[in-house]
Amino acid sequence: MKIDYQSMTEDLAAVPGIVQTIEASGYDGFWTAETRHDPFLPHVLAAEHSKRLELGTGIAVAFARNPMNLAHIGWDLQANSGGRFILGLGSQIKPHIRRRFSMEWSKPAARMREMIGAIRAIWASWNDGVPLRFRGEFYTHTLMTPFFDPGPNPHGDARIFVAAVGPKMTSVTGEVADGLLAHPFTTESYLREVTIPTLAEGASLERRAAKDIELGLQVFVVTGTDDDDLAACAAEMRQQIAFYGSTPSYRPVLAHHGWGDLQERLGTMSKRGEWEEMAGLIDDEILETFAVVGSPGEIGPEIKRRFGDVADRISLYPRPSGHSPEVTHTIIEGLRQ
Repeated sequence: MKIDYQSMTEDLAAVPGIVQTIEASGYDGFWTAETRHDPFLPHVLAAEHSKRLELGTGIAVAFARNPMNLAHIGWDLQANSGGRFILGLGSQIKPHIRRRFSMEWSKPAARMREMIGAIRAIWASWNDGVPLRFRGEFYTHTLMTPFFDPGPNPHGDARIFVAAVGPKMTSVTGEVADGLLAHPFTTESYLREVTIPTLAEGASLERRAAKDIELGLQVFVVTGTDDDDLAACAAEMRQQIAFYGSTPSYRPVLAHHGWGDLQERLGTMSKRGEWEEMAGLIDDEILETFAVVGSPGEIGPEIKRRFGDVADRISLYPRPSGHSPEVTHTIIEGLRQ
């Protein structure tokens, strides 16, 4: 199992120090998310200041961009990192694509399948000289002149991972991607009984097996150095679970456990801006189903027990207020044992 570091830094100047520290600590990957800042820029610095870390976006918003744009970014970061880059893509949800990015939204799973096919067709035109003749329902790429062709990538194509929760996107990931980024709003039961079988169904369409697709998982963690710290961490995580649970796209995970009605209640409260009150609906049973709860020394072994035979790579979902370096070190050591 690979151990990844999920960065939420907003300071590009801090990236060199972060990647040097985590590489020396034995982490396997450095991942960025598209939240308040661009997810790609940190990897220019990360590639320069690390030697072996895999560098990935977890995630970049796919539909805020087009296949040509992503093909160029993927080519450049793959070359600059010496072949260590992973292009991690996610669909986001309709309101954000239309109202935040002012881009088109329709048939997200089919669009993702086509987008990845288009990216690979563009890379094939650069790497192998294959004429660019991609025509699809959403994207058409039929022009590539030498002036805009970077030529073969010395390190081959970057791997493409897709974030998926629902069955359609999970199946598409099995068909066309190199890896699945499982959303942290998942559970051991949902992952084993829904996600992996659906991934296998998609993979079978291309004569692959689920084990051929690398599975990366962020894990909600509730821990602390004392009872007060543990309680504060639990309060933060209840808020985060409630936030995700208010999104209709994540209802299937709740419904899998018989909590489907909770999504509607959370969604209604979110529209009224009742964010603090929403956390009160996340009781101990829900918290302990979605998060690994315990002392720092108990967290690593429990993550391995739940996910050790299904996840290829693990990262800890960043706690908003942060864990102390000592707590994080204890958890990572437990994962390595």
